[in-house]
Amino acid sequence: MAGKGNAGKTKKKWSKGKVQDKANNAVFFNAETLAKLEKEVPTYKLITPSVLVDRMRINGSLARRALRELETRGSIRLVSAHNSQLIYTRATAPVTAEA
Repeated sequence: MAGKGNAGKTKKKWSKGKVQDKANNAVFFNAETLAKLEKEVPTYKLITPSVLVDRMRINGSLARRALRELETRGSIRLVSAHNSQLIYTRATAPVTAEA
């Protein structure tokens, strides 16, 4: 009785799986990418390193350094920093506490 578990069933065929294309992201800033970064990124509502990787085609370490630089200039502001996930947004007028 114990050996008849697969009787009458066909063996499962494994799928080939999907092959993911290798991302060919830049590892250095060129003048064109840097100008695009300085112009467009401060207008994004949600800014994370992964957003920059997708839109600018740069690698993750370059995205993190660019975000740090834009924050020091005051172009964007940090919303949350949790472990390795950094979340930024557009720099707006400073928020004053209402009492």
